[in-house]
Amino acid sequence: MTEEQKLGVSFNVREPVYIQVVRYFKEQIATGQIGAGDKIPSRRELASVMKINANTAQKAYKEMEEQGLIVTEGNSPSRITQDQQILSSIRAELIESAVDIFISSIRNIQIPVEELVDIIKTKYTSERKVTPEGGDTR
Repeated sequence: MTEEQKLGVSFNVREPVYIQVVRYFKEQIATGQIGAGDKIPSRRELASVMKINANTAQKAYKEMEEQGLIVTEGNSPSRITQDQQILSSIRAELIESAVDIFISSIRNIQIPVEELVDIIKTKYTSERKVTPEGGDTR
């Protein structure tokens, strides 16, 4: 985990911190910052770096283990799973979650879907500068 990754977390009060830690790791995987088989910090190190309670870090690791996201064998450091099916599903899960939140917040405005899609396309492509072929030019 690089210094940049360590600093990229800000917690909100709307959901449990351990869930936000799990999402942080999923986002790091989805964006290629960490990959299959990569070691992750110990629970104590994570708690220190993220400035969270050690029990919260433990709870996040337990949740990631239950989801199959990380593997811990004996006294060895925890690692990101090498199960490609789990890793592939992470990006789709994050996108679907973001879309669900967006839709629930915009639905009351009753904007026609076509208009909404146009607005999304404009905003998304203006920030990323996507080529006509769909490639990212950042």
